[in-house]
Amino acid sequence: MLAPFDIAALATLLVGGAATGFLAGLFGVGGGAITVPILFEIFGIMHVADPVRMPLAVGTSLAVIIPTSLRSVRAHYLRGAVDVSVLRAWALPIMVGALCGATVARFAAPEVFQAAFVVFGTVISAKLLFGKEHWRVATEMPRGWILRFYGFFIGAVSSLMGIGGGAISTLVMTLHNRPIHQAVATSAGVGALIAVPGALGYVAAGWGKPGLPADALGFVSLIAFALTVPATLVTTPMGVALAHRLPRRWLEVLFGLFLATVAIRFMIAIARG
Repeated sequence: MLAPFDIAALATLLVGGAATGFLAGLFGVGGGAITVPILFEIFGIMHVADPVRMPLAVGTSLAVIIPTSLRSVRAHYLRGAVDVSVLRAWALPIMVGALCGATVARFAAPEVFQAAFVVFGTVISAKLLFGKEHWRVATEMPRGWILRFYGFFIGAVSSLMGIGGGAISTLVMTLHNRPIHQAVATSAGVGALIAVPGALGYVAAGWGKPGLPADALGFVSLIAFALTVPATLVTTPMGVALAHRLPRRWLEVLFGLFLATVAIRFMIAIARG
């Protein structure tokens, strides 16, 4: 029989998984912005050592993003909203960037991961909440090496943050005059491109590190992964359906508030030391 803590942890993982799947469909994100904070708190309750607690949450989040993002992008693709040409151009640069971010994870202090959340979450939420129509870098997406550099940047930063990259790629696309619905749908496909090499990188980065729980494969908790994924797969189509019903401005505001909340959460964690 499960102890009271185990029951609470199980319930939290299931609720977190359900929320992750719903957000993955609604916002085109992998859901890491919610799974990382939840896993961070649960690993704290489990007395996981502080030096490995945050990277374990990030690595496990990336593993969860793989099936979640695949289900999300498929649902968006069937609605004809995904820009496949952008995903093709970003595929290799994103995967290289994700591996670079995971490599940094082996040597970075826990505060680096939290600071990445705060900086990029704040910038993206500000753009979505307060941005005007004229807040654009260009009227079209770039081509060639600039487009590929965007892919590398998205992969590297998202891997450090443990997210599927949807938040950052949505920002890039909306700044280049792409509609929010298309940006969200295309960004859903970014998740798998980042999560597969990112999760493998975190397995390697955490291999042999002291202080990890017995079920961990490097910086990936297999038990947390197994408990979270089923719930994400159930709720992802629900988020996709709602995303295509919401007006553009509603979707921007909800996404912005969500990211601002997560940024504030990690700002508090950094302040507490």
